[in-house]
Amino acid sequence: MATQSPNIKYRTPPQDLEAEASVLGSLMMDKNAIIKVADWLESADFYRDIHRIIYEAIVSLYSKNEPIDILNVSSLLKSRKQLEGVGGSSFLAGLLNTVATPVHIEAYAKLVKNKRILRDLISAAGNIMELGYREDRKLEELVDEAEGHIYAVAKRSMREDFVHLKETLGDAFGRIDRLTNQEGGVYRGVPTGFTQLDNLLSGLQQSDLVILAARPSFGKTTLALDMARYAALHEKIPVALFSLEMSKEQLVDRLLSSVSGVSLWKLRTGRLSDRGANNDFTKLQQAFAILQDAPIYIDDAISSTVFQMKTLARRLQSRHGLGLVVVDYLQLMQAHTRSDSRAQEVSEISRGLKGLARELNVPVLALSQLSRAVEHRPTQVPRLADLRESGSIEQDADVVMFIYREDKVKEHSDRPNIADIIVAKHRNGPTGKIELYFDAENVRYTSLDTAHGEQQIPAGQGGGAHIGVPHLSGTSHKIISKPKSAGKKDESDDFANIIADLQ
Repeated sequence: MATQSPNIKYRTPPQDLEAEASVLGSLMMDKNAIIKVADWLESADFYRDIHRIIYEAIVSLYSKNEPIDILNVSSLLKSRKQLEGVGGSSFLAGLLNTVATPVHIEAYAKLVKNKRILRDLISAAGNIMELGYREDRKLEELVDEAEGHIYAVAKRSMREDFVHLKETLGDAFGRIDRLTNQEGGVYRGVPTGFTQLDNLLSGLQQSDLVILAARPSFGKTTLALDMARYAALHEKIPVALFSLEMSKEQLVDRLLSSVSGVSLWKLRTGRLSDRGANNDFTKLQQAFAILQDAPIYIDDAISSTVFQMKTLARRLQSRHGLGLVVVDYLQLMQAHTRSDSRAQEVSEISRGLKGLARELNVPVLALSQLSRAVEHRPTQVPRLADLRESGSIEQDADVVMFIYREDKVKEHSDRPNIADIIVAKHRNGPTGKIELYFDAENVRYTSLDTAHGEQQIPAGQGGGAHIGVPHLSGTSHKIISKPKSAGKKDESDDFANIIADLQ
């Protein structure tokens, strides 16, 4: 039987202190050396703590466009009360003496980076070893988590360099050719399920930050859930849903209502009908069958940072794939660094969400509140300036959409339940406005022709989509069968069995 070496935990982790010193010396010797490594070498790559501190000071000078030399590095460390801790100016001078020539800084830096990856690999192996003792968990889960540890290490060493335009043009030609030759209704991005909106945006684009903003109770969460539901059910696209406002139970109730056609009020009060064609238990039974395999993953932590979301989203992407991230909503997020100004914190959050979209190459749909200023204007149609707490939201977003409902701001409106979806910013395309009908009973949006009766909505189909939610009486989804019984059985008993099957 293979066993761990008794001395392995006492071995010195992989490191190359000479290479670390050579990197730092080269950076202080050649003002252009930092350009060669700043985008991929991190302070955490250094094994020795004082080397990390010195590198952080050098990067700080570079970010401020200040000269990088021994004098400025010493001055900055002194202002941070770190100079004596790293050995003083004499230690910095000694680093210069370790370098024969700064020309080879990339080679030195790669040695430092590679040693860090080896240390991370050892750490990952330790985590995997601990997983091996978790006999209380399913084997599949343990193997999946172990793969995630290795994936995280591998990803650190896979940063791509510049790509020649010729390669990108080839990819673009292939993409355009596929779009041209496919049937109508095919969009470049993730379809929202609303034809007019998708025609305007061509779906939600990869790496885009999409802001959906409105005043409270205007239906932001409902519209976001409609889009997530359509992507997951019809396009089989895995969706990560970060809900900071509603619990996962509340979201599931809304999804069940929108798919089944059973009113949300009935679901929440338990006043369900078991009679004839309007049997709510049958509708819910079928809705459970449709939704239970939908690739929607919910995190309802009440306080999250972009860093935490990024960690969870990366993990989800490595395990199940990921095609869309929904955040409800932006102003409830926490900044990674505290600031006296909430506007600065929101700026950090919006930049972080844009970075998340780019890193994972998926659209991030972030809900946002509007400022109260919109309520004090003669016309309360929202504008970009109404985005709450920070102008950086508008700056970072690729698409900004507003929901405006006249019946919410006027006592006597001739447009009851009509919502204007206003695309106020579209970085790579046209702006415009579409109208949707808000179905308050089943908390969903539908297209106007569907809402006005020109097209009938089968229970749970959720109009407004290109195809809609799968018809509850269709055969493409397995329906949970009712338990057999010699005698007559109440429908609520069948419903209880459905719940048991899903647990």
